[in-house]
Amino acid sequence: MGRREQTTLHRMRVLVINAGSSSVKLRVVDDGDQLLASRDLGPPDNDLAERLGDFVHEAGELDVVGHRVVHGGSLFTSAVLVDANVRKALDSLSELAPLHNPPALAGIDAATRLLMGVPQVACFDTAFHASLPPAATTYAIPEDWVARWGIRRYGFHGISCAWASRRAAELLGRPIDRLRLVICHLGAGASASALSLGRSVDTTMGFTPLEGLVMATRCGDLGPGALLFALDHGLDFSVATEDLEHLSGLLGISGTTGDMRQLLAARAEGDERAELAIAVYLHRLRAKIAGMAAATAGSDALVFTGGVGEGSGLIRAEACAGLDWMGISIHPEANNSVDAADAEISAPGASVRTLVVHAREDLQIAHECRQLLDRRQPAARSE
Repeated sequence: MGRREQTTLHRMRVLVINAGSSSVKLRVVDDGDQLLASRDLGPPDNDLAERLGDFVHEAGELDVVGHRVVHGGSLFTSAVLVDANVRKALDSLSELAPLHNPPALAGIDAATRLLMGVPQVACFDTAFHASLPPAATTYAIPEDWVARWGIRRYGFHGISCAWASRRAAELLGRPIDRLRLVICHLGAGASASALSLGRSVDTTMGFTPLEGLVMATRCGDLGPGALLFALDHGLDFSVATEDLEHLSGLLGISGTTGDMRQLLAARAEGDERAELAIAVYLHRLRAKIAGMAAATAGSDALVFTGGVGEGSGLIRAEACAGLDWMGISIHPEANNSVDAADAEISAPGASVRTLVVHAREDLQIAHECRQLLDRRQPAARSE
């Protein structure tokens, strides 16, 4: 029997490749979401295929490879098997995410060469937000801009949101299609998203991941007039790009770091710029959480995920402290005792429940790979 004939929903080893600009994360998981092998590589440079080959040799037989691709544009609204046409289309989208998509393509190319005949699946951060209504995707700009350049809001962190929403439904013991959720993915990149009945209806990131919340080194929302003013007064476009992507956000305000742990420590020692950076971060976060809840006409639960969302009880507590009017209240002891397990941290009687879910994009990508191949098997058997 061929490899694909042997592969079923319940007998599948998935290699997940999460290739970013600074690292390549490799995970092998089975159908029970057990982690079988793991390795983090450096940047996806010219020897990626060799380093990936070493890992694959040690990992054993693989049934499918799932790749995280940040931007699928309007072309890809769900996971897709990569063939020559899909590969070409993905290349055309690189200009929408020049920092993120090219590394993913390098991973796809390396895995395709190494694992001949093994299905390669592209899973997209933007796909989860394909359900956004026109009111949430449309910028108030001239129609010509949309026609010429396809400028619209896409949303990101979709793979993380999909996993967090599934886990939230399990923790709450309710079907996902009966829940209204606000999901805050707080890491180096940060976003808040609104889910209603299992579908994304609003999110803070837009055409690129630069929009929305204050992030480690990204500015988040910025009035276009301020940027136009700076460009008109001599700011070079390439400098502006570097400044807004890598020298803004928490780093820009504090002048020292974008690492929330370091900023919290500095604030405790009386550093006023660290205090301001955290205050701006929380001010924007509370406003966006409230906005997301408005998009779903109320919320059943608030979910924190991502490195800061999972790891900082202080940030969770200070964000929720300004949201008691929404029915959000957390239990101090539960909040301070969060460990490696997903947990509820709501205060007794809170009308909106608060959860901490650890980001597992690898498991969500593996899930999407299994779903895709399982849907294709009946067609393959009938041929």
